Amino acid sequence: MTRNHIDVWHHKALPSGPGRVRLRTVLRGSLLPILVWTGVAAAAYVVYDPVATAVLGGVFAAALLVGFGLRRRAGHSVRCCAYGALGGVLDKSLAWL
Repeated sequence: MTRNHIDVWHHKALPSGPGRVRLRTVLRGSLLPILVWTGVAAAAYVVYDPVATAVLGGVFAAALLVGFGLRRRAGHSVRCCAYGALGGVLDKSLAWL
C-alpha cells in the first residue's frame, strides 16, 4: 500500500467493507473497449460481410462464457461471475492499448 492509500483510508474516504458493484459501474469503466469493439464490428460489417461480424461476436461470447465458467468454478456468485467475466473480457481484449 502506498502512503496515499493509507491517508485515504484514515480519512474514511473508502467504505469500511466490501460494497456492491453495479453493472453500470462495470460498463462505465469499460467504455473505451466497448467503443473500440463496436467500431471494429461496424468496420467488419461494412468491409467484409455480416458473417464476419457474427464470427467476431461469437469469439467475444466464447471468451465471456469461459471467463464466467472459470469464475463460477472458483466459487464466486453468479453476479460476480457475470460482472467479472464482462469486465475481464473487455479489459484483456485491449491490453495492447
